Amino acid sequence: MKIDSLETARSINEPGQLLAHRWVRLALASVLGLGLAGVALLGGGLLWLRAATRAALPQLDGTIALHGALLAPVTVRRDGHGVPHIEAAREDDLFVAQGYVTAQDRLWQMDLLRRAARGELAEILGPAMLKHDREQRVLGFRGAAERIYSQLPAADRRRFDDYARGVNLFIDTHQQSLSPEFRLLVYRPRPWRGEDSLAVGLLVVQMLDTHWEAKLARSHLSARLNNAKLEEELYPVGSWRDIAPLGLPVVRRGEPKPEPEPDEEEENQDDGGFADERSQAALHLPAGLLHELLKPLEGLGSLGAGLPGAEQAGCVECHWGSNNWVVSGAHTASGKPMLANDMHLTLTAPNIWYMNDLKAPGYHVAGVSFPGLPFVVAGHNEHVAWGFTALFADVQDLYVEQLDGRGNYLDADGHWQPLVHERELIHVRGRADQSLDVLRTAHGPLLNPILNHESRPVSLRWTLYDTSLRGLPLYEINAANNWSEFSAALGGWNWPTQNLVYADDQGHIAYHAIGRVPLRPAGLQGKPIEDGKHEWQGYIPFAEMPQSVDPESGFLATANARVTTERSPSPLSLEWADAYRTERIYKLLDGRNGLTPIDMLAAQTDIYSEVDQQLAHRFAYAIEHTHGTDERLRKAAILLRNWDGRLSTDSAAASIVDRAREAFWPLILEPKLGKVGDEYRWTERAFAEEEIIMHGGNEWLPGNFRNWDALLTEAVRRGMENGHAPADITRWSFGSWHTVSVEHPLAMMLPVVSRVAGSGEFPLSGDTTTVKQVTRSFGPSQRFIMDWGSVDGSSENIVLGESGNPLSPYYADQWHDWYGGTTFALPFSPSVVQAQSRHLLRLLP
Repeated sequence: MKIDSLETARSINEPGQLLAHRWVRLALASVLGLGLAGVALLGGGLLWLRAATRAALPQLDGTIALHGALLAPVTVRRDGHGVPHIEAAREDDLFVAQGYVTAQDRLWQMDLLRRAARGELAEILGPAMLKHDREQRVLGFRGAAERIYSQLPAADRRRFDDYARGVNLFIDTHQQSLSPEFRLLVYRPRPWRGEDSLAVGLLVVQMLDTHWEAKLARSHLSARLNNAKLEEELYPVGSWRDIAPLGLPVVRRGEPKPEPEPDEEEENQDDGGFADERSQAALHLPAGLLHELLKPLEGLGSLGAGLPGAEQAGCVECHWGSNNWVVSGAHTASGKPMLANDMHLTLTAPNIWYMNDLKAPGYHVAGVSFPGLPFVVAGHNEHVAWGFTALFADVQDLYVEQLDGRGNYLDADGHWQPLVHERELIHVRGRADQSLDVLRTAHGPLLNPILNHESRPVSLRWTLYDTSLRGLPLYEINAANNWSEFSAALGGWNWPTQNLVYADDQGHIAYHAIGRVPLRPAGLQGKPIEDGKHEWQGYIPFAEMPQSVDPESGFLATANARVTTERSPSPLSLEWADAYRTERIYKLLDGRNGLTPIDMLAAQTDIYSEVDQQLAHRFAYAIEHTHGTDERLRKAAILLRNWDGRLSTDSAAASIVDRAREAFWPLILEPKLGKVGDEYRWTERAFAEEEIIMHGGNEWLPGNFRNWDALLTEAVRRGMENGHAPADITRWSFGSWHTVSVEHPLAMMLPVVSRVAGSGEFPLSGDTTTVKQVTRSFGPSQRFIMDWGSVDGSSENIVLGESGNPLSPYYADQWHDWYGGTTFALPFSPSVVQAQSRHLLRLLP
C-alpha cells in the first residue's frame, strides 16, 4: 500500500510510537522509583545502624545495681583512654565487676572468640565456617576446656564463675541494646560459663603451640625432595646468630649507637609520648550500605581473617613473634630495673588485648587480659612485673597409626585396642546440622577428616590432651610479691610454652622458660612418627628448663629464637624463630648504661635489618657481575649498595630487597618440588634463605642459570616485575605497597564496616626480620614498658582502643600512638588513678 502523505504516515505510526513512549516512561519511572527506594533503604539502614551502635554504648558514669551479684559496692574509674580501674572490697566482687565491665566493651568479640575456639561459628555465620568448625571439633577444644575447668582448684573455679556471673549480668540487662554485630547477625549470646573463659585461653594455646602442620608439610616435601642435605638446609634448627638468655656478657664491637627511629607522623610526637593527652578524632559513619546489608551470611566466610591465627594461613613468612627483655638497675638512669614486652599477634578490630587495673585487698594488678578471660595475662602488680614471648617448644607429635579395618588400632605395647568414637554435631545456619565422627587412639584424635593429600591414618599427641595436667596459675602470678612466690607459681604453668622475663621493686631480674615439654629419650621428630620408639617419658622438670636470675650482665632478652645451648640438659624444639630480632635487641641495649623508657621504646620500634642489608649487597654484587643487565637493574644495584638497612616507608631499596627475597624461593623450589614447594613453612625460613643465598652450592642452582649471580639477578628482576615497580625504580617507595590495615571481622560482608570500624590503610615500616616485626595485619599487639623508678610513668598501649563500639571515643584513640611509635602512661597508684579519672561508675549490690 502506498502512503500518500506525511500526515497519513503519522496517523499510521502514532499508536506504536505512543506505546513505545509509554514503555520508556514506565521504565524510567521504575528505575527512578527503585533508585529512590534504594536511597531510602540505604539511608534507613545507615540510620538504623548508627542508632543501634549508639544504643550499645556502655554506661560509664553514675550507678548500676547488680542485684544479688555483689556484697559491697565496686568503683570503676576510667582514665583518659577508657581503661577501667576497678576497685572492690572483696576479690569475688572484683572478678564479677571485671566480667561485667569487659562485656560492656567487648561482648561480641568475647562471643566470637569462644565460638572460634569451640567450633561453633557456622551456627551464626553459615556453611562458610564449616571447615573451621570441623577442625576445632577434631582437635577437641570444647572437651579440653570443660575437662580443665572441672579439674581447677575450687578457689580458681570460683573466680572463673565470678567472672562469668558478671558477663551474664550484662547480657541479661542489655538484651535490647546489644552490640550491633548481634543485631546484624540476628542472634543473641548464650550465657557465659567458666568453661568458655578457658576455651578462649585455649585458643591462645592453639596459636602459640601448634607444630603439627609444619611436621606434616615437611614429610610431604621431604618425600618429594629426597635429599637429606638440601632438606637440612631448608629446615635449620637454630643458628650462629642465637643468643641464649643466660645473662652472660655479649661483646658487640663496631656497632654504632642507634638513634631512635624518626616518627612517621611527626605531629604525633611529644616528649617520648608519655602521659599524652592529645584529643581524639571523631568517627563518622559513611554512606554506601544498601546492598551490603542484604548480602547473605555466607559472605562471612572470610571472617577468619579477623580471628587470631588467621594471618599465618596465607603468609609464608609469618610466625608468631614477640619481644621481651629486662635490664637491671645497674644499667638504667633511675637505678631501678626496667622491663619491656611487645607481643606480636594478628592485628584485629577490636584488639585482642583488653587493658585492666584490678584492685582488692591483697591483690592489685594492671596490664592486659584476653577478653573473656579473668585476671591479667601480662603486666605488673605492686611488687613484680612480667612479660611473655612464645617459646616455640615442641609439645606435639604426629603418629602414623596401624588400623585393622575393623575399628581397632595397634597401641604402643603391640595390642589391638578399639578406636574411641566421639560424635560431634555442628549446627549450621540455613542448613541441616552436620554430624562428625571423631576417632581417637591413646595418642589423640585422628586428624584425617581435616587433612588434605594424606592417606595415612595420622593421630595427634599434644600436652593439651594430658588429663594429669590441670590448672592455670594466672591468679597466683598476679598475686605474687617476690621471685620466690612468682617462680613457685610458674612451676604450675602447663600451656602455652613461653619465655618469661621478670623484674621487681627489690631490684631483681630473671628469665624462665615455662610450660610442660615432653621428655623424648629417642629424640625430637620433625615428621610423623612411624615406629614405636618415640613415646613420651614424662616431662622436662621445671628446674631443668632454661633460666637465669640476676645475671652478671644485668640484661636478659628473648624474641622467640633458640634459648638452649649444646650444654642444655634437654632439647626443647626443632623449630625456633629466626634470631635476627634477638640479636638486634642485644646490639641495641646490652652493655649500655643510663637506659631510659625512651630507649626501650626506640628498641621496640626499631626498623633496621642486618640480614636485609647484607642480602641487598649480595643482590647488588650479583647484578654487577651478570652480563646483559639493563639500566633499571643497574640503578637497583646502586640503590641496594647505598642503602642503610632501615625499612622505612620512603625507601626504594627496601622494596627491591623485600620483593627479591620473595621471588627467590620459587626460583629454587619449583624445579625440585613443583607444587609441593608451596607447602614449605618454617619459622627459620628467613635464615634458611640467608644461608642458601650467601653459601648455597650448585645443588640448588637450576640448570637454566649459569651461576648464582645470574639467579640472584633474576630474583631482583622478577621481584620488581611481580611488585609492579614503576619505570623509575628510585620512586618505588616501600610504603607505597607495604601497608597496614586493621579490619573488623565483618568488613568482608559489610565494606562500610571497614571504613567505620577499621584503621584504614597506612604505609608500614619494618618487616618480619626487624624488632618491629610486621606484615599487613600482623605486628606488636601491645607495647609495655615497666620502669620501677616510676611506676605511674610505666606505659602500656594496644593497637586501636579499649572499646569494641566504633562510636565510642575509646574505640580507636590509641591508634596514632601505636602507628606513630609513641605511647602513654598507665596510672596505677590510687591517687594518680583518681587524678586522671574521666569517668566514675559505681556498681551496687
